[in-house]
Amino acid sequence: MRNIFTLSALLLIILCPSQIHRFIYEMQYKMDSTENGLEKLNMILDIGSKEVKFYGQNLAITDSLNKKFGMNSDYTDMSGQVIKRRINSFDNENYINIKQGYYSFKTTDKINWTISDEIKKSENYILQKASTRFGGRSWTAWFCKDIPFNEGPFKFRGLPGLIFELSDAGKNFIYTLVRSQVLPDSYSTENFVESNFGNKAVPINEKQKHKLMIEFYNDPFAFERNTFSKTNSDLKININGKEIHSVDELNTQTKSMQEVIRRYNNPLEIDKAVHYKE
Repeated sequence: MRNIFTLSALLLIILCPSQIHRFIYEMQYKMDSTENGLEKLNMILDIGSKEVKFYGQNLAITDSLNKKFGMNSDYTDMSGQVIKRRINSFDNENYINIKQGYYSFKTTDKINWTISDEIKKSENYILQKASTRFGGRSWTAWFCKDIPFNEGPFKFRGLPGLIFELSDAGKNFIYTLVRSQVLPDSYSTENFVESNFGNKAVPINEKQKHKLMIEFYNDPFAFERNTFSKTNSDLKININGKEIHSVDELNTQTKSMQEVIRRYNNPLEIDKAVHYKE
């Protein structure tokens, strides 16, 4: 692990509680649990005086470029790990893209930890081991008591110190803290967490979320199919770089997309995974 903090950074954490303390984690993850290969994403944990937020770094980068250059780009985060919560709370607001929409739903995600006496040294930090079971997986965390935040990646919180490393037993998800910085308390995520680049989150519940995901799986190109039905047969639609000229070709693309959805159905909370029918 790279040296994350300096003495001055630690002093800032202690002396400036009103600022936002940002911790960037490298997340390695398996899109397909049957494969050995791991994808990588940087994820951001923002700890403010009132709220905690966790989201993909690419969302923040896109928003920053839009503001700097007057652009109107967007980015779809497919990690399934965009959340916010009140400080010191297990009540999460979850944000997700489904079909052509952006939605939010609430969950309470209490995590019960078992803290071990086992410790290890990483750079200049002493880390202590803890374990839990959450989302249908068994997890091991290494946290640092010297960093005074009881937070960590995604919904993992409640330990007496910041989580530096986190992984599940099957190594489907591996988080490593790689960097930190301090931001002004005025830093806003309104454009890319609470809304998705102009598409404000629509509140739903988990049952409605499940229904929307099933509907998308059953007909992932419903909009394109509707377009075919309303126009003449000369219409050409581009899907993933391929020109589609007929409903039959669209049906072939639908089956291919359904195979992809089933194959990459490996969410962190595997106990809430949608069970798709072939």
